[in-house]
Amino acid sequence: MSQVSEAPQFVLPLVVRIERSAPPARTDALQTAARAVLLLLGDERATGDGEWAEAVRNWEDARIRKVVRRARGAEWRRAEALPGITVNGKSAEVRVYPPVPLDGWPKDLAKLQVSGTELDDPEPPVPADPGLPVLWLNPELEMSAGKTMAQAGHGAQLAWWALSGAERTAWREEGFPLAVRTAAPADWARLTTSGLPVVRDAGFTEIAPGSCTVVAEHPALR
Repeated sequence: MSQVSEAPQFVLPLVVRIERSAPPARTDALQTAARAVLLLLGDERATGDGEWAEAVRNWEDARIRKVVRRARGAEWRRAEALPGITVNGKSAEVRVYPPVPLDGWPKDLAKLQVSGTELDDPEPPVPADPGLPVLWLNPELEMSAGKTMAQAGHGAQLAWWALSGAERTAWREEGFPLAVRTAAPADWARLTTSGLPVVRDAGFTEIAPGSCTVVAEHPALR
Protein backbone atom coordinates (compact mmCIF):
# COMPACT_ATOMS: atom_id res chain seq x y z
CA MET A 1 0.00 0.00 0.00
CA SER A 2 1.53 3.32 -1.02
CA GLN A 3 1.90 6.11 1.49
CA VAL A 4 1.16 9.73 0.74
CA SER A 5 4.14 11.82 1.77
CA GLU A 6 3.51 14.93 3.80
CA ALA A 7 4.11 18.29 2.21
CA PRO A 8 7.52 19.69 3.13
CA GLN A 9 7.54 21.79 6.26
CA PHE A 10 8.51 25.44 5.90
CA VAL A 11 9.76 27.85 8.54
CA LEU A 12 10.02 31.63 8.67
CA PRO A 13 13.57 32.70 9.59
CA LEU A 14 14.16 35.79 11.71
CA VAL A 15 17.59 37.03 12.74
CA VAL A 16 18.08 39.49 15.57
CA ARG A 17 21.26 41.52 15.76
CA ILE A 18 22.88 41.16 19.21
CA GLU A 19 26.21 42.90 19.47
CA ARG A 20 28.13 42.21 22.68
CA SER A 21 28.62 45.89 23.40
CA ALA A 22 25.06 47.03 22.65
CA PRO A 23 22.36 44.35 22.90
CA PRO A 24 18.80 45.53 22.20
CA ALA A 25 16.20 45.92 24.92
CA ARG A 26 14.00 42.86 25.25
CA THR A 27 10.61 44.52 24.69
CA ASP A 28 11.91 46.48 21.72
CA ALA A 29 13.25 43.25 20.19
CA LEU A 30 9.86 41.56 20.68
CA GLN A 31 7.99 44.45 19.06
CA THR A 32 10.48 44.69 16.19
CA ALA A 33 10.17 40.96 15.47
CA ALA A 34 6.38 41.21 15.40
CA ARG A 35 6.54 44.16 13.03
CA ALA A 36 9.01 42.27 10.83
CA VAL A 37 6.52 39.45 10.37
CA LEU A 38 3.79 41.93 9.44
CA LEU A 39 6.04 43.76 7.00
CA LEU A 40 6.79 40.51 5.22
CA LEU A 41 3.12 39.51 5.09
CA GLY A 42 2.18 42.92 3.69
CA ASP A 43 5.03 43.03 1.16
CA GLU A 44 4.02 42.79 -2.50
CA ARG A 45 6.70 40.11 -3.00
CA ALA A 46 4.78 37.85 -0.58
CA THR A 47 1.39 38.09 -2.29
CA GLY A 48 -0.17 37.30 -5.67
CA ASP A 49 2.55 36.43 -8.16
CA GLY A 50 5.35 37.95 -6.08
CA GLU A 51 8.70 36.18 -5.91
CA TRP A 52 8.11 35.08 -2.30
CA ALA A 53 4.42 34.25 -2.64
CA GLU A 54 4.74 30.50 -3.27
CA ALA A 55 7.04 30.05 -0.29
CA VAL A 56 4.64 32.03 1.91
CA ARG A 57 1.68 29.92 0.75
CA ASN A 58 3.56 26.68 1.40
CA TRP A 59 4.44 27.92 4.87
CA GLU A 60 0.93 29.16 5.73
CA ASP A 61 -0.63 25.90 4.50
CA ALA A 62 1.13 24.05 7.31
CA ARG A 63 2.32 25.34 10.69
CA ILE A 64 3.29 29.00 10.80
CA ARG A 65 6.56 28.02 12.43
CA LYS A 66 9.15 30.73 13.08
CA VAL A 67 12.73 30.36 14.25
CA VAL A 68 14.77 33.25 15.65
CA ARG A 69 18.56 33.17 15.43
CA ARG A 70 21.11 35.74 16.55
CA ALA A 71 24.00 37.37 14.72
CA ARG A 72 26.65 40.00 15.26
CA GLY A 73 29.51 41.58 13.35
CA ALA A 74 30.39 39.76 10.14
CA GLU A 75 27.59 37.24 10.74
CA TRP A 76 25.04 40.05 10.65
CA ARG A 77 26.56 41.55 7.51
CA ARG A 78 26.33 38.19 5.72
CA ALA A 79 22.76 37.75 6.94
CA GLU A 80 21.84 41.22 5.63
CA ALA A 81 23.13 40.29 2.18
CA LEU A 82 20.44 37.62 1.76
CA PRO A 83 16.98 38.54 0.39
CA GLY A 84 14.76 39.77 3.20
CA ILE A 85 13.59 42.84 5.11
CA THR A 86 15.48 44.56 7.93
CA VAL A 87 13.28 46.25 10.52
CA ASN A 88 14.62 48.76 13.02
CA GLY A 89 13.15 49.46 16.43
CA LYS A 90 14.49 51.91 18.99
CA SER A 91 17.43 49.67 19.83
CA ALA A 92 16.68 46.45 17.96
CA GLU A 93 17.42 45.29 14.42
CA VAL A 94 15.61 42.23 13.11
CA ARG A 95 15.78 40.80 9.62
CA VAL A 96 12.99 38.57 8.31
CA TYR A 97 13.34 36.27 5.31
CA PRO A 98 10.89 34.49 3.03
CA PRO A 99 10.01 31.03 4.36
CA VAL A 100 12.44 28.19 3.69
CA PRO A 101 12.10 24.39 3.95
CA LEU A 102 12.82 23.19 7.46
CA ASP A 103 15.92 21.37 6.22
CA GLY A 104 16.83 23.94 3.54
CA TRP A 105 18.13 26.98 5.39
CA PRO A 106 20.62 29.18 3.52
CA LYS A 107 24.15 28.38 4.72
CA ASP A 108 24.77 31.80 6.25
CA LEU A 109 21.61 31.49 8.34
CA ALA A 110 21.87 27.80 9.21
CA LYS A 111 25.11 28.30 11.11
CA LEU A 112 23.76 31.08 13.32
CA GLN A 113 23.00 30.26 16.94
CA VAL A 114 19.44 29.88 18.23
CA SER A 115 20.46 29.93 21.88
CA GLY A 116 21.90 32.98 23.61
CA THR A 117 19.05 35.37 22.90
CA GLU A 118 18.66 36.38 26.53
CA LEU A 119 17.77 40.06 26.65
CA ASP A 120 16.65 42.44 29.37
CA ASP A 121 14.77 45.72 29.61
CA PRO A 122 16.88 48.48 31.22
CA GLU A 123 13.64 49.95 32.59
CA PRO A 124 10.20 48.34 33.02
CA PRO A 125 8.06 48.93 29.89
CA VAL A 126 5.55 51.76 30.26
CA PRO A 127 1.85 50.87 29.88
CA ALA A 128 0.81 50.41 26.26
CA ASP A 129 -0.99 53.25 24.52
CA PRO A 130 -4.69 52.29 24.63
CA GLY A 131 -5.04 53.05 20.92
CA LEU A 132 -2.32 50.58 19.88
CA PRO A 133 -2.65 46.92 18.95
CA VAL A 134 -1.22 44.95 21.88
CA LEU A 135 0.26 41.46 21.89
CA TRP A 136 -0.34 40.21 25.43
CA LEU A 137 2.12 37.64 26.76
CA ASN A 138 1.14 34.86 29.13
CA PRO A 139 2.32 35.98 32.59
CA GLU A 140 2.66 32.36 33.76
CA LEU A 141 5.23 31.25 31.17
CA GLU A 142 8.98 31.79 31.14
CA MET A 143 10.47 31.82 27.65
CA SER A 144 13.78 32.95 26.19
CA ALA A 145 13.76 36.21 24.27
CA GLY A 146 14.15 34.32 20.99
CA LYS A 147 11.20 32.05 21.73
CA THR A 148 9.10 35.04 22.82
CA MET A 149 10.01 36.93 19.64
CA ALA A 150 8.66 34.02 17.60
CA GLN A 151 5.48 33.92 19.70
CA ALA A 152 4.96 37.67 19.28
CA GLY A 153 5.34 37.14 15.55
CA HIS A 154 2.66 34.43 15.66
CA GLY A 155 0.33 36.79 17.53
CA ALA A 156 0.86 39.57 15.00
CA GLN A 157 0.14 37.14 12.17
CA LEU A 158 -3.11 35.91 13.73
CA ALA A 159 -4.22 39.52 14.16
CA TRP A 160 -3.36 40.21 10.51
CA TRP A 161 -5.44 37.23 9.37
CA ALA A 162 -8.40 38.39 11.48
CA LEU A 163 -8.53 41.87 9.93
CA SER A 164 -10.41 42.94 6.82
CA GLY A 165 -8.50 44.07 3.74
CA ALA A 166 -9.18 47.73 4.55
CA GLU A 167 -8.04 47.26 8.15
CA ARG A 168 -4.83 45.58 6.99
CA THR A 169 -4.15 48.42 4.57
CA ALA A 170 -4.66 51.03 7.27
CA TRP A 171 -2.32 49.21 9.67
CA ARG A 172 0.34 48.82 6.99
CA GLU A 173 0.14 52.48 5.98
CA GLU A 174 0.66 53.46 9.63
CA GLY A 175 3.85 51.38 9.75
CA PHE A 176 2.38 48.55 11.84
CA PRO A 177 2.51 50.26 15.25
CA LEU A 178 2.06 47.79 18.12
CA ALA A 179 3.08 47.01 21.67
CA VAL A 180 4.13 43.77 23.34
CA ARG A 181 3.36 43.56 27.05
CA THR A 182 3.00 40.86 29.68
CA ALA A 183 -0.62 40.59 30.76
CA ALA A 184 -1.56 41.05 34.38
CA PRO A 185 -2.20 37.62 35.93
CA ALA A 186 -5.74 38.66 36.83
CA ASP A 187 -6.48 39.56 33.19
CA TRP A 188 -5.07 36.50 31.45
CA ALA A 189 -8.10 34.20 31.77
CA ARG A 190 -10.36 36.96 30.46
CA LEU A 191 -8.08 37.61 27.49
CA THR A 192 -7.87 33.96 26.47
CA THR A 193 -11.68 33.62 26.48
CA SER A 194 -12.44 37.01 24.91
CA GLY A 195 -12.66 35.76 21.33
CA LEU A 196 -9.45 37.57 20.38
CA PRO A 197 -6.81 35.60 18.44
CA VAL A 198 -4.85 33.29 20.75
CA VAL A 199 -1.50 31.65 19.98
CA ARG A 200 -1.29 28.01 21.09
CA ASP A 201 2.24 26.75 20.80
CA ALA A 202 3.06 23.50 19.03
CA GLY A 203 5.52 22.65 21.79
CA PHE A 204 8.66 22.12 19.71
CA THR A 205 10.83 23.96 22.22
CA GLU A 206 10.80 25.26 25.80
CA ILE A 207 7.10 24.92 26.68
CA ALA A 208 4.39 22.27 26.65
CA PRO A 209 2.33 21.68 23.48
CA GLY A 210 -0.91 23.62 23.45
CA SER A 211 0.31 26.32 25.81
CA CYS A 212 -1.41 29.67 25.25
CA THR A 213 1.41 32.15 24.78
CA VAL A 214 -0.03 35.34 23.26
CA VAL A 215 -3.38 37.04 22.85
CA ALA A 216 -3.53 39.57 20.00
CA GLU A 217 -5.68 42.61 20.77
CA HIS A 218 -6.14 44.95 17.80
CA PRO A 219 -8.53 47.94 18.13
CA ALA A 220 -10.51 46.67 15.15
CA LEU A 221 -11.07 43.33 16.90
CA ARG A 222 -12.19 44.63 20.28
